[in-house]
Amino acid sequence: MLAVVIVSWNVRDLLRACLHSLQLDLADAAPDARIIVVDSASSDGTPPMVRAEFPSVELITCDENIGYVKGNNLVLGRLEAEPTADLQFVWLLNPDTIIHRGAMRALLDFMRSHPRCGLCGPKLLNPDGSLQHGAFAMPGLVQLALETQLLLWRFRNTRLDGRYDPARYEGLPFRVGHPLGAAMFARVEAIRQVGPFDEGFEMYAEEVDWAMRMRKAGWEIWCVPQAVVTHYGGASSGQVSERAERLKWRSRQRYYRKHYSPLKRWLAMRLVPASYRWPAG
Repeated sequence: MLAVVIVSWNVRDLLRACLHSLQLDLADAAPDARIIVVDSASSDGTPPMVRAEFPSVELITCDENIGYVKGNNLVLGRLEAEPTADLQFVWLLNPDTIIHRGAMRALLDFMRSHPRCGLCGPKLLNPDGSLQHGAFAMPGLVQLALETQLLLWRFRNTRLDGRYDPARYEGLPFRVGHPLGAAMFARVEAIRQVGPFDEGFEMYAEEVDWAMRMRKAGWEIWCVPQAVVTHYGGASSGQVSERAERLKWRSRQRYYRKHYSPLKRWLAMRLVPASYRWPAG
């Protein structure tokens, strides 16, 4: 059995389009799948829209904006507590996505044929149809330097910056460091082993941490280009851009402290912009 989880905040029209495309694709590949929407206190009429137009969707409404991480964890915790034992996969999907027909079938077929894959993602496209990098190598000091050092900016968005060759998205599934959090397809067995998201990551880097924990536990991480999803990107976080930038750097530093060696962590902290740097510790 499959559950699709969408955490939404003030993106009613995008969510409507997402749910419509999702239901069309599920009708072909997984008609018994559950769709669960967590609304984080939207003020744009999202809950009434979901109730009226998508009555089969399970809606959880929150009194405050609890964010992506807590919203997904809320559902993961409820699913784990339910007596049913046949839940195999969870697709964590952003509301600003459009599912192309056949995406669900491709992801399900891949996961069933690769039992050591704990986490995978689809091929992502921008709204204009161009490729959006939807998978990355695990972040290291080189990527951090390319982002923060002006003289190195010409190397951004290259293989040195953790990007994969665009040609790979036209071929067979391939191993990656981590998928972008917009459309992560996870195996429940892997989630049970490593746990849900670390709620110390309010926004950003939570998917990198999750993938790293799965990798350390022996699970594989893949990209499945045969599954295609259009991702608008930043629809919710863009509404609070200044706060989002602070949270991005705070989350990254949490990741460095969890997964980097002492020397590598020290070097990373020197590369973080001073205005966003946490106190040492």
